[in-house]
Amino acid sequence: MDTKAAAQVYLTRRQGSRPPAPLLSVIVPVYNEQDVLPHFLEATRPVLERTGLAYEYIFIDDGSRDGTADTLSAQLKDGLPGRLIGLSRNFGKEAALSAGLEAARGDIAVIIDADLQDPPELILQMLDGWRAGYDVVYGLRVDRSSDTLMKRSTAGWFYRLFNRLANIEMPANAGDFRLIDRAVIDALLRLPERNRFMKGLFAWVGFPAMAIPYERPARKAGTGKFNYWKLWNFALDGLTGFTTLPLRVWFYGGVLVSLIAFAYALYLTLRVFVSGVDVPGYASLMVAILFFSGIQLLSIGMIGEYIARLFNEAKQRPVYVIQDIIEGGVQTGERQTEKDADDN
Repeated sequence: MDTKAAAQVYLTRRQGSRPPAPLLSVIVPVYNEQDVLPHFLEATRPVLERTGLAYEYIFIDDGSRDGTADTLSAQLKDGLPGRLIGLSRNFGKEAALSAGLEAARGDIAVIIDADLQDPPELILQMLDGWRAGYDVVYGLRVDRSSDTLMKRSTAGWFYRLFNRLANIEMPANAGDFRLIDRAVIDALLRLPERNRFMKGLFAWVGFPAMAIPYERPARKAGTGKFNYWKLWNFALDGLTGFTTLPLRVWFYGGVLVSLIAFAYALYLTLRVFVSGVDVPGYASLMVAILFFSGIQLLSIGMIGEYIARLFNEAKQRPVYVIQDIIEGGVQTGERQTEKDADDN
C-alpha cells in the first residue's frame, strides 16, 4: 500500500470515530486587548452558534495591564460560556497557549487570536476538515498585505531557513490559528520542554493536517504586541529548539579553519628554511587575529544559546503560573503552578 492510500485509510478510520456531539474549546491568548475584545466576541459568538456544538471559551490573560481581565470577567458573569485564566505575569504567547491547551476540556480545540486577523468564519470550514478525518486543520495566510514589508520578508526568510535546517517541515505562513483534535492536544501536553515554540511543536507531533488558505486582514482594534526584537528571539527559540545543525556547522567550520591554519603554518615554516627569517607585516597579522577572534566569538555565542536553553530546562520551573481563574462568575484567588492545576 502506497503512502497516499495509507493516508486515505487513516482518514476514513478517523472520520468514523468522530463523536457526534463534540465539545469545542476556543483558546484565546490575550495581552492588553481590551479595545478589541468586544469586536472579537461579537464576531465569534454567531459563528460558534452556527456550529450547533457545545462550546467554551478559554481566555488566557498573559499579565495584561489594561482592562482586559475586567472586560472578560463581566462577560463571564453575564453568561459567556468558558473561563478566564489569569497568569501572574507576562510569560509570553507560547506559555499562554500551553496554559490554554492544559485547561481545554473539549474534544476539539480552536486556537485563535483576539485581534480578528484570523477570520472566525473559517472555524466552520475547519470543522468540515476535522469531520473528514484530519486531526489538524490550520489556516494558511496567502495574503499578508496588512503586515509591513519588513515583517513579510523576515517571516519568509525564517520559514525557509527553518525548513532547511530542522528535521521537520513547518508550513510557511501558517500561524497558530488552527483546529486540533483531542489526540493532538494530549500529544502536545506530553511534551515537557520549557522553551516552547508552538508552531514547531504542532508540526513535530505529526498527525494528518489540512490547510485552509485565507487572506489576513488588518487588526480590528488595538496594536500588535510583537516588535522585531521579540520576533528575533522568537526565531532563535524556534531554530535552537528543533535543530542542532548550527553547532555542527561551527564544528566543521572549526575543522576547516584549523586545516587552513596548519597548512599556512607549514608553508611559513618551509619558507623560513628556504628564504631565511621573514618578518610578517602588521596589517596581515591584525587581519588574521581579528578574523579568528570573530570566528571564535561567533562559535562561542552559538554554543551559549544552546547552553542557556539547557540551563532553563535543568531548572524545571513551570512554564507559567496561574494567579486566578474566573468561571461563570466564580473566582478562585489562589495562586497555582502548572503542576497544581494538574492536581486540581
